Amino acid sequence: MTVEGIKTYKPISAPWVKRYNAKLVSADEAVKVIKSNDKIIVQPGCAAPLQIIDAMVRRKEDLCNVEIYHILVVGDLPYTKPEMEKHFRHKAFFIGPNARTAVNEGRAEFIPIFLSEVTLLFKRGVITADVAMIHVSPPDEHGFCSYGIDVGNIKTPAEKAKCVIAQVNKHMPRSLGNSFIHVNKLDYIVEVDEPLKELPQVDPDAALSQLEIYDNIGRYVAEMIEDGSTLQMGIGAIPDAVLKYLHNKKDLGIHTEMFSDGLIELIEEGVVNGEKKTLHPGKIIAGFVLGTKRAYNFIDNNPVFEFHPQEYVNDPFLIAKNNKMVAINSAIEIDLTGQVCADSIGTKFFSGIGGQVDFVRGAAHSEGGKPIIALPAATKDLKFSKIVPTLKPGAGVVTSRGDVHYVVTEYGVAYLFGKTIQERARALINISHPAFRDELTEYAKKNLHI
Repeated sequence: MTVEGIKTYKPISAPWVKRYNAKLVSADEAVKVIKSNDKIIVQPGCAAPLQIIDAMVRRKEDLCNVEIYHILVVGDLPYTKPEMEKHFRHKAFFIGPNARTAVNEGRAEFIPIFLSEVTLLFKRGVITADVAMIHVSPPDEHGFCSYGIDVGNIKTPAEKAKCVIAQVNKHMPRSLGNSFIHVNKLDYIVEVDEPLKELPQVDPDAALSQLEIYDNIGRYVAEMIEDGSTLQMGIGAIPDAVLKYLHNKKDLGIHTEMFSDGLIELIEEGVVNGEKKTLHPGKIIAGFVLGTKRAYNFIDNNPVFEFHPQEYVNDPFLIAKNNKMVAINSAIEIDLTGQVCADSIGTKFFSGIGGQVDFVRGAAHSEGGKPIIALPAATKDLKFSKIVPTLKPGAGVVTSRGDVHYVVTEYGVAYLFGKTIQERARALINISHPAFRDELTEYAKKNLHI
């Protein structure tokens, strides 16, 4: 298949076309460039180049100790299986559900790092990528391919990699912004024709009671969002619930590491228009998308979106330039002094630092900004409170007590900024689940002198 046969935006007759066709190979041929002990950077999320990954794994008998770097990938991670241990070693900047067992059993490793600094590891040469595996749109008439639904986590590392293997897919949207790589920069091109992976928002198995909890949290958070605010939010039940209550707001903006389908309706209604933004007015700034085909189609060649590398999107100093910046993040548990654990359950690693601290600090330094940690007051089965006397032994502090401003549960809002330990404990107990308030109060009286 030649470039004339794939999706393009104008008739192709340019010098780069011959070079493109010369680089066309099968996935199995492309991965022959990989050698033992190589370091591989993989485009993550729903953009993972799965055909190239599968071809690499088929070469396992020829490879030893190949290190594979990325944040979470949607889809299978065949190189994390027990039988792959001598051949591949995954090093995760953020742990997805498909990598947790391997990380906690020692067959893969976790790198705790702010999302704003992941790409800087490659830019500064802390990690040298031998091969970048990317998944891009077909080239436009000038020979530029778009990184599509994940720009933020791959553009900078791919530019620094010694070799680039590109999976070119007509289903990959052409996202705009600082989001392109030219055909000249690609070493091997593997054409595919397959739908992108999707990550739907709604949990079909969520109980009605749990949905009501998220709904209450969403309502409290939405009440804190003023007209003209710029928002950061991720994917999941709490961001979905917040978006549900924003339809009566005006002139909202978006500056976020990622987004999903829930944002589209607010854009179409004109609620999100970016007109009051003080940085990139009128533009939605993001690094990547985790969603469904609806979101992918919506961003395709849509000039309202600007995608950028994560070292730009998540830079706290840039985030702070957005007046009324509201950052909405979640947690696994928070102790009575305000320490937030978001990446582990005790000693078991669960996810990662991600962009939470980047946006908490950015929003804290924004004029009129509000950094928010939102979480249910207890676990689904009501066996454990998520507001706890102390974090579990071995739990990591992602957001320090000095960074926390607002904490929201389904029982209300606690404002901790500038508060004493005793004042924090009282405020957090007030928004804890009633089943645990006596226990928390008893601890606070004995240990925190309230």
